[in-house]
Amino acid sequence: MQVRRRASGGSSADATPGDWRGRGPHPVPWYRRTLPGRAARAAADAVALAAALLIATLLRHDGHVGEVDFTGLVVLAAVAAVVHTAAGIHFGLYTGRWAYGCFEEIAALVRTAVVTTPALFALDTVLGRLVPRSAIIAAGLIALVLAAGVRYTARSLQDSRLRPSPEHGGRVVVMGAGEGATQVIRAMLRSPRSRYVPVALLDDDPAKRSFRVMGVPVCGTRHDMADVVRRFKADAVVIAIPSAGADLIRALTELAQPLNVDLKVVPPVVELFGRTVRVEDLRPVSHEDLLGRREVGIDLAAVAGYLEGRRVLVTGAGGSIGSELCRQLARFNPAKLVMLDRDESGLHAVQLSIDGRGQLDDRNLVVADIRDQQRLDEVFAEHKPHVVFHAAALKHLPLLEMHPSEALKTNIIGTYQILQTAMRHNVDRLVNISTDKAADPCSVLGYSKRITERLTAAADAAATGTYCSVRFGNVLGSRGSVLTAFAAQVEAGGPITVTHPDVTRYFMTVQEAVRLVIQAGALESKGEVLILDMGEPVRIADVAKRIADAADQHIQIVYTGLRPAEKLAEVLLGPNETDRRPNHPLISQAPVPPLDGAVLSLLDPSSPREDLIAVLHWLADSPALPKSPHPVFAGKQRRAESAAAVPYGTRP
Repeated sequence: MQVRRRASGGSSADATPGDWRGRGPHPVPWYRRTLPGRAARAAADAVALAAALLIATLLRHDGHVGEVDFTGLVVLAAVAAVVHTAAGIHFGLYTGRWAYGCFEEIAALVRTAVVTTPALFALDTVLGRLVPRSAIIAAGLIALVLAAGVRYTARSLQDSRLRPSPEHGGRVVVMGAGEGATQVIRAMLRSPRSRYVPVALLDDDPAKRSFRVMGVPVCGTRHDMADVVRRFKADAVVIAIPSAGADLIRALTELAQPLNVDLKVVPPVVELFGRTVRVEDLRPVSHEDLLGRREVGIDLAAVAGYLEGRRVLVTGAGGSIGSELCRQLARFNPAKLVMLDRDESGLHAVQLSIDGRGQLDDRNLVVADIRDQQRLDEVFAEHKPHVVFHAAALKHLPLLEMHPSEALKTNIIGTYQILQTAMRHNVDRLVNISTDKAADPCSVLGYSKRITERLTAAADAAATGTYCSVRFGNVLGSRGSVLTAFAAQVEAGGPITVTHPDVTRYFMTVQEAVRLVIQAGALESKGEVLILDMGEPVRIADVAKRIADAADQHIQIVYTGLRPAEKLAEVLLGPNETDRRPNHPLISQAPVPPLDGAVLSLLDPSSPREDLIAVLHWLADSPALPKSPHPVFAGKQRRAESAAAVPYGTRP
C-alpha cells in the first residue's frame, strides 16, 4: 500500500504534490551493505600476509627471535597490505564478483599472490632490505595457503549451517554422480528447510566407486538400488541425469517400483535450456519421460542467426505445437514475436506462460483465421514478419474423414493463403508444420498435409526466400494425444480403449519436436520436406498397460478395432523418399514434387464427400496436373485456366 506523508516537522502544505513514498525507512545504500564485508576480507588477507612474513622470517633465522628486525617487518607488512589489496581489487577479489570461497575466487587469489610477491621483492630492495629475500618468496606461498584456508573454513561453516537435518527432510538416494547430480545435491544441501536430504549416490561408472559429492558417497550401481535404499532408510530416489533417454528412465523406474519409495526425476536437457537444476525442478516421472525423452542437440549459432533480432510470426500459436514454439522462440530474442490464432483463450494461455501477465494488451497477439485472406494481408502488412512458422491446422483423423471439406478449407486453402501472403510480403523463411500421416497417405488428414507439402515446395521454387515443410509423428502431451485420452479414461474409471493390440506409433515430447523444428528452419533446403527422427515406434497396447498398472484402481483395456483410414503402423518416409541426412543427424531431407496452387480453384468444398476425398487422394499422389483431369474436375477446367494466375482467396 502506498501512502503520502510529509517530512517530519513540516506542514502538509510543504509536501511536494505527487510525492508518494512507501511505508517504513529508506533502504540502506548498497555500499553500506557491501563495503564492510569486502573490507573484512581484505583485512583478513592482510593479516594472513603479515603472519606469513613473520613465519617465513622466523624460519629463515631458524626460529631465533632476536635476529628478527620487527620494525622492518611491520613496515613491509603494511606495504604488502596495500599492494595486495590494490592487486585484489584489480583482479576482482574484493569487488563481490564471486561467491566467497568458490573456485573462481581462489583463482583470483592466486593471481593476486603472483603479482604481490615480486612487487614486494622489488619494494624491499628499494626500502633497504627490511627482511631476507628468501622470506618474501616463502611468505607469498604461506600467505596463499593461509588466505585460502580461511576461505575454506568460512565456506565449510556456512555450508554446515545451511545443511538440512535428515530428521526434517526426506532421505534421498540420487541416481547419477555427474554434473546434474552435483547441481541437485548442492541445491538440496544449501537450505536448512530442504524437503530432501541426499544420503547416498548410485552410478554405473566403475571409476566413481569412491566418489563423493559434498560428502555424499557413491554406494553402488543401479543394481544396488534396493540394498542402498534399505541400508539408508531412504524415502525417495531421484534420477539426476538430465540427458537420460527413455530407455534408461524405464529401466530405473522398474528397479524402483517394488521399493515403495517416491521416484523423482530432473527435467531433460531441452527443458533446462542451459540453466542449473533446482530443487523445485524435481518432479514425478511422467509418461513423456518413459516414452519420448532424448537429448536433442541444436546448433545455437545457426538458429540465432535467423531468429535473433528478426520479426517472427507463428500461426496456430494457441495450440500444443504453436505455444511451445512461441515459448522456445522467445528465448532467441526475436525483435518481435507475433502470435496468431483464432482461439483467444489459447492466446491468453501462451502469453501467460511466456511473460506471466496474460493481459491480452499486446498488438503481437493476433486473433485471426487463416481462412480469411483479407485479414492475413492486414496482419502481414502491420507486422512485416521475416520468419513464419505455420502450425495452424486441423489434425484429428476421424473427424476429417467425416468432414473432408474442413480439411480442404483449413489445412489446404488456409496453408496456400499463408504461402501466397508470405510471398507477397517478402518473408525470408517459412516453415510449414506437417505430419507423418503425409508419408504414403491413406486418410483425409494425410492427403491434406501431403498437398500442403507440395504447395510449400512450389512456393519455394517461386519465392526469393526459403520455404520448407517439417514432418514428424505424435507429440506427447498435446491436446488430443493418446496419453491425454488415456489419462481422461483412467480418471473416469476406465476402460482404456485401444484400436488394435499390435498398433504402433512414433512418439516425441513437444519440447524435443519444437527444438528440432526450430533447428530445421535453419537448414538449407530447396522446398524439401524435413523429417524428424522420432526414434523407435512404441506399441500403444504397452503404453495402455503401463498406465492401467499405475492407476489406483483396476482399469480394463478394451480393443475397438482400427478406425477408417487408420494405419496399423505409421511411417515417416514415403515409398519414393530416402533417408538422407546431409545437415543434421536427426533430420532427414526428402525432395517434394511441387503442386501448382492454381489447381485449388478446381476443388469445391460442397462436392459429395466421396468425390472430394477421391480428388484429395489424386492431388496428393499425382506428379502434376494432367491434360485430362480427374472426373470430378469435369466442367471446371476452363474456369481453372482462366483463374490460374490469380491467387486463391483474392478473387471476388
